[in-house]
Order: sequence, then C-alpha cells, then structure tokens
Amino acid sequence: MQTNQPAVMAQAPCRADLAGGTLDLWPLYLFHPGALTVNFALTILTTCRILPRRGRAIHLRSLDTGAEERFANIQELCRASSYRHPIGAYLVRYFQPDGGFVLETRSQSPAGAGISGSSALMIATTAALARFTGRKLGREPMRVLAQNVEAQIIKVPTGCQDYYPALYGGVSCVYLSPERVQREAIAVPPDEMGKRFLLVYSGAPRKSGINNWEVFCRHIAGDRKVVRNFESISQIAQHMRKALAVADWSETARLLREEWQLRRSNYQGISTPYIEKLVRVGANNGSVAAKVCGAGGGGCVLFMVEPEAKDRVKNALAKAGATILDCKMATKGLRVS
Repeated sequence: MQTNQPAVMAQAPCRADLAGGTLDLWPLYLFHPGALTVNFALTILTTCRILPRRGRAIHLRSLDTGAEERFANIQELCRASSYRHPIGAYLVRYFQPDGGFVLETRSQSPAGAGISGSSALMIATTAALARFTGRKLGREPMRVLAQNVEAQIIKVPTGCQDYYPALYGGVSCVYLSPERVQREAIAVPPDEMGKRFLLVYSGAPRKSGINNWEVFCRHIAGDRKVVRNFESISQIAQHMRKALAVADWSETARLLREEWQLRRSNYQGISTPYIEKLVRVGANNGSVAAKVCGAGGGGCVLFMVEPEAKDRVKNALAKAGATILDCKMATKGLRVS
C-alpha cells in the first residue's frame, strides 16, 4: 500500500419508510403478489472515510458512538471473535485491503432511530472500501453485499428496502417479485415532502431486528391475523405509490393512517405508550397521519401535516419531549470522493 494513495470518503442518506415495510424480508413478499415498499431518502447522512497509513495496522473508529479498535494487520482482524465496530470489521474482512489504514464512520441518525442508519452506513462503508481496494461494484451488487453482510452482523434476516434510498436518494418504490427486486423513482418535488412531513425521535432506542423477527416468524408460521394484515399492507403500498405519483396528499395521509393501524396490531412491541402519546399530541395539533419508522418499539415517528400546521405540530411535539429531526428529502443518494 502506497502511503500517497488518496483518502476515500463516501456518504449515503438515511430514509423514512411510508408503506410496505417488513414485506421486503425474503421470502415474505413471495406470498403477496404485487408486493412493494415505498420510502424516501432523508438529508440525515452517514459517512465513511478511509485514510491510508504506513505499515499494516488497521484502526476502526466510530466518531458518533466512540467505538474504536485496532488490529496489527488484516490477519489479526480476521481471527478476532467479536468486534466493537462490526460494520467496519465485517466489511474489511470481506474486502481484504492491503496495508494499513484508518476507517472512520459517522452517522447523523440517533441510535435506534428506525430510519435505517445502519443500512445507510453499510452502503457508505461498502462503497468506500470498494473504491479503496479498486473493486468495481454496480449499485445492485453493492446492495446485495451490504444486505447480506448486515444480516451476518445482526444475525436475523434483513430486508432490502433500506439500501435503495441510500444508493439513489429521492422517493423510491421497490418492487418485490419472484424474478427480481427492482427500484423505481417516484417523481415528487423535494419541497413538497419537506413541507408535508415531520420526523421526531422518541428517545427510546429499539432493536428492530427483534420486532421484525417476531413478526417474520408469525407470518411464516401462518398466523392468520399477521398474514391478513400484510396482505392489506401490500395493497396499501400499491395505492401509496399511485397517490404519491399524482400528488394526492389526502389519499397519502389516509393510507399512512391505515398502514400504521395494521402494523401496530401485528405485534405488541411495535408501539409504546410514549409513541401513542406523541401520535395523540400530533393529531390534537393538526397532524393528519403518523406512523413509526422501521420496526418500531421506539425510535422515530413520522408525521404528515398540512403545511400551514407544521410549526404548530412541531412545537407541540417538542414540548412533549420529542427531538425534532431534519425531514428534508435527499435528492441524491450515495456519493464517493
């Protein structure tokens, strides 16, 4: 490794999911023909930077969590049985870079927020290491690799939808069929998304893999209520795509409300008393719909509002103790420099 090799930096945005989540876990979508998910990228970013260093030592560091570890060389890293920075370590283990370097990551997403901070960081780190090692990866192979390695880390199935906002930005419809997983952009003006959506952090991290795993197992076991709910969620997601494409905001709000009612009834851990309180506060102050992001159990809640009511809803939720996050739409996805 030449020490004059340039540093590499990659950034990828987080996302807010609108409809069809959990169906993107294989093989659930195979049981619901026409299944798709709808989400949009946020200007809440994850970053991976790699700086070459003389020698063979590898230094992994998370600037937001403080997790840090050093290895004398790639062989020592591969022999380790556990990691303090698993995203960096697992991907370094896959790419096998030559020589020494520092790998730094940062995420603007709060811990356990449910806005796919870990998946976005998987994409950023995968892209940075691919560039650093001279590997040419297309977007779909990058998505498959990042998804599979994340499953190795969290040890439960991972869905595919979270990686597409990180790769592409904008509003995404992810089609889920026996033939392929395919992303379609939905043309929605970024300022409309910014005016009509509000994202808050409840301050209660959750383990999304556990909630998703519970629901996944119930579906696979044939729980009639869960299967029926997901068939309805699949239909809602299909209608959501159409509503967004023609900017039918009242229909979008109705679908968002229905999706949340079905989702929260799948498993008692998906909602919490504090989340229910925030949803009530939002509704009492002018929000027209709300749902938990990701698998629930805490984290972020996405509110849909009429533009003229946004400040009123925001102030009421802040007074109720929620942390207001940036909810602008990221128009660009992965960037590597």
